[in-house]
Amino acid sequence: MWDVDHTLLAAGGVAQLAYAPAFTAVTGVAWREMAFSAGRTDRDIAAETFAMHGIDDCEPHLDAFFTVFAAEFAARRELLVTHGHVLPGVREVLSALGTRPHVVQTLVTGNIRPVAVDKLAAFDLAVHVDFDIGGYGTDDLVRATLVRRSLERAAAKHGRAFEPSEVVVVGDTAYDVTAALANGVTAVAVATGGTSAEALAAAGAHFVLDDLSDVDAVVTLLAG
Repeated sequence: MWDVDHTLLAAGGVAQLAYAPAFTAVTGVAWREMAFSAGRTDRDIAAETFAMHGIDDCEPHLDAFFTVFAAEFAARRELLVTHGHVLPGVREVLSALGTRPHVVQTLVTGNIRPVAVDKLAAFDLAVHVDFDIGGYGTDDLVRATLVRRSLERAAAKHGRAFEPSEVVVVGDTAYDVTAALANGVTAVAVATGGTSAEALAAAGAHFVLDDLSDVDAVVTLLAG
């Protein structure tokens, strides 16, 4: 289960460019600022951002907002390639894991699904991932629930429950780590975002990596 932003890639601020026009189009309220987003779900970010603009109950707006936000993001997808980049080792690790018949790769990300798909597709990473069994930012405010939703979707698709010992969450924030721990699965943290290796270890990560550049070691860690 891969996180996306600052684990697999850096999106270069494209989501923020799409957020403001989507917000104003749906609410009619002039844009001011966006809530801090690292490691949080889009539903959680939206709740705080709407409140910062005087809208305490965002629920009536969310379906429309996420639809418009996805469209605004898709319209800017080409900016991902010029403003963003794939992080070290990611392409090689995803590709190597994709050759392992016993490995299923998906996402557990705070992004809404269409934005997550666009981000990976822009860098030709989507082929390695089963998006249908992922956990996404529309599923819940709490990131741990996204892991649980992904486990449920994987079980339904593959006809069996996955044991905790078979499941690995890879992410760059303490939110990723605690979400994994809450579901009893392995937490692998990468210090490629804004959270230090020391803080990730303190959050309880089973393994902490500087990045994914040691491809053979990472593949062995994740897939045995």
